[in-house]
Amino acid sequence: MAVVTRLFESPEVRFTPEDLRVVEALLFAASEPLEEVALAARLPTGCDVKGALEELQRQYAGRGVQVVRLAGRWMFRTAPDMAWLLAREDAEKKKLSRAAIETLAIVAYHQPVTRAEIEDIRGVAVSKGALDVLMEAGFVRMRGRRKAPGRPITYGTTHKFLVHFGLEQVGDLPGLDELQGAGLFEGRLPPGFGVPRPDDSDALRPDEEPLDSTEALAEAWGPMRRDKD
Repeated sequence: MAVVTRLFESPEVRFTPEDLRVVEALLFAASEPLEEVALAARLPTGCDVKGALEELQRQYAGRGVQVVRLAGRWMFRTAPDMAWLLAREDAEKKKLSRAAIETLAIVAYHQPVTRAEIEDIRGVAVSKGALDVLMEAGFVRMRGRRKAPGRPITYGTTHKFLVHFGLEQVGDLPGLDELQGAGLFEGRLPPGFGVPRPDDSDALRPDEEPLDSTEALAEAWGPMRRDKD
């Protein structure tokens, strides 16, 4: 019996069928993606959590739901080819305006970025509503304040942004060649034109400083309230 229960145990793989069941149950019951450390806390000491997750990923490959890793966290997600089943539900959700989508793209590629910098890149003024909608959706967050006159707030993307758009990290956003291949850039581009390499590191840049205490509290409370909703 011991041989059966240790079916997956070897010098390279250290988890049991029961460990797999625990990981599967935790992922299924979770309301948001889970980090490996959170899963490890519920498993026996020495369990190969990553190995167990990869085994579940293999077992669910080709099924209606799959085990995926996004933004450094694990979750169950509908298989891409089954997305059409949820099309009606998605259509009923509030859609982002063109201005909000453009603003989100600029924040994603140029973060940390201020409202004035967004306006400069877009060439038009950014309505307060666009950023509010993106923060309410949980895609954009306040990072800090720029060390410049007026101390403007800087914005960046969130884990929810990565999960929603199916990205493991913000660096997986398409580059110039991919955007051109998708037909999103047409015609001749200006000499030296390039797409910036996105970086969503939590660490403040040398030209940033922390948010004020009240702003930091509001930013910390905002994501919790949105998750609760």
